[in-house]
Amino acid sequence: MTDDGTRIRVTTDGPYEVQGALPLVRVAQVETEYGEPVAWTPPEPIATGDPLRLCRCGLSRTKPFCDDSDLEAGFDGTEVADRSPRSERANTFVGEDITMTDDLSICAKAGYCRDRVTSVWELIDEASDPEARGQAQRMISLCPSGRLVETTGSGEDREPTFEPSIAVVRDGPLWVRGGIPIESADGSTYEVRNRVTLCRCGHSSNKPFCDGSHSDVGFRDD
Repeated sequence: MTDDGTRIRVTTDGPYEVQGALPLVRVAQVETEYGEPVAWTPPEPIATGDPLRLCRCGLSRTKPFCDDSDLEAGFDGTEVADRSPRSERANTFVGEDITMTDDLSICAKAGYCRDRVTSVWELIDEASDPEARGQAQRMISLCPSGRLVETTGSGEDREPTFEPSIAVVRDGPLWVRGGIPIESADGSTYEVRNRVTLCRCGHSSNKPFCDGSHSDVGFRDD
């Protein structure tokens, strides 16, 4: 978690305002010939200004930056996400030498949890096989929203290491990495997590977090 005052503030029916210096990069999903996501592209830096205002209505002509299109459209950005800790919402799946927690409420539908052959839940059941266990661990680590998290036997999270940054996912959400606080428009702070996906298409039913609606509405950066 950052401790220097850096945070992302959700404004009322407006953009995300970034407070403090945070790298802004662009990433995309790497897919197989079958359209299955299997990795992320290396981050490409995006030139930024000061202050940094990021679109969350999906209508800006200067994505990922806000151009005040939210004002023209009368954007309703009301926050409705559950404020309770992830631990109270997540289900636990236990396999041999691996435990995974799963919080469906923050799913961004990125698709790293399954392919045409198997799913992370099936692999947990097959975790006595080291290859299956390793594949499950990789799938869990690629989940951008933190819906899936591997935990130790003592309940501590095994999280990928990220430098605090904001990744603009091609035609998708803002992927906030490295424990950056997200401040609500009412001044309260959501639970700080290592991986968070914020809606930027404007259509999520779990604002400010992504729920995969960008795919349903055909959201595009261009």
